[in-house]
Amino acid sequence: MVDISRGSALGASGASELFQLLRDGAPRTRASLAASTGLARSTIAARVDELMELGLVSPVADAASTGGRPPSQFALNPAARIVLAADLGASHATVAVTDLTGTVLAEQGEHLDIAQGPEAVLGRMVEMGLTLIDGLGRERRDLAAIGIGVPGPVEHSSGRPVNPPIMPGWDRFDVPGWVQQHLEVPVLVDNDVNIMALGERALAWPQVEHLMFVKVATGIGSGIISGGLLQRGAQGIAGDIGHVRVARGSDVPCHCGNRGCLEALASGPAIARALREQGIEANTSNDVVELVKRGDIDAIQAVRQAGRDIGEVLTACVSLVNPSVVAIGGSMARAGEHLIAGVREVVYTRSMPLATEHLAIVQSAAAENAAVLGASMLAIHHVLSPEGIDALAAR
Repeated sequence: MVDISRGSALGASGASELFQLLRDGAPRTRASLAASTGLARSTIAARVDELMELGLVSPVADAASTGGRPPSQFALNPAARIVLAADLGASHATVAVTDLTGTVLAEQGEHLDIAQGPEAVLGRMVEMGLTLIDGLGRERRDLAAIGIGVPGPVEHSSGRPVNPPIMPGWDRFDVPGWVQQHLEVPVLVDNDVNIMALGERALAWPQVEHLMFVKVATGIGSGIISGGLLQRGAQGIAGDIGHVRVARGSDVPCHCGNRGCLEALASGPAIARALREQGIEANTSNDVVELVKRGDIDAIQAVRQAGRDIGEVLTACVSLVNPSVVAIGGSMARAGEHLIAGVREVVYTRSMPLATEHLAIVQSAAAENAAVLGASMLAIHHVLSPEGIDALAAR
């Protein structure tokens, strides 16, 4: 029997179990689906019929007969519906339309300050999404769900940001409710690093059960997949490593009100500040990256030290979570191997050998696409869950 929950870090059940098997596009018969899942053929038949009525799967050429009538085969119809995926960052918005496999059909990105507030930012997100849908020649009724990532803690059950430090005016704002006034489909919201973890796993590590995605940008955070499932924690802030204290920076103030936070030492703005204190002109994360690419020794050393500071915190995470993969992403990952070398230097030296024996610390394969891909996965999983299937049928 196949462990169908491995298909998605968000789990699987009901009709979506079949989707996890069908999403690779390979044709299957009812009998093969029953054998793979262990479900009764009558249950398989009912769920296949349900998915076919919605157009989510469609018949394909019959399988070779072993005697008698050839068995009918079915495969995913990825074009049956579309989803909207949005990555809302501190100063940018990227919106994409994807099919039901997460393949991007159209995408648009632009500078957008999250501090403008929820109505302005979400309003622009909706405008961008509708423009993309119209440009594809698709109807609004084809839209099945929306996935959104935001740069702050989110109460996942309600989709409301909770005390987000860089999102003024967003605290407890009903993001799904507001968006649904304009697009009447399910809206799923999560922290941006969580959806980046989903996107990275879906693209590069689909068989890995234990993965950490570390975003190093304006802030620092991580998304944790353990046992094949995304871990959000009791209040939705699992993985918030940016505000773990690092001994080297005990006197450095952080915007959270504490001192010595990892984010105050190793984020893009923190590295830029450290370089300015040395008389080097660097105002943003992009400035730091450009200096590194030009071979500036001071910038390279500062980035490597930031990697060491991140590695100090990740050493504890490796012992606690025991991941197989730590993927480093975010704008500072564009500095290349210098940041990751610092992380590896500390983690491989200080962690227990058993924990690092098969541990890969790598640059994100999904890179700047991780968040949009993860937001798409968030929406797609809901669409193909039993609740989502029921909602589509009701529409």
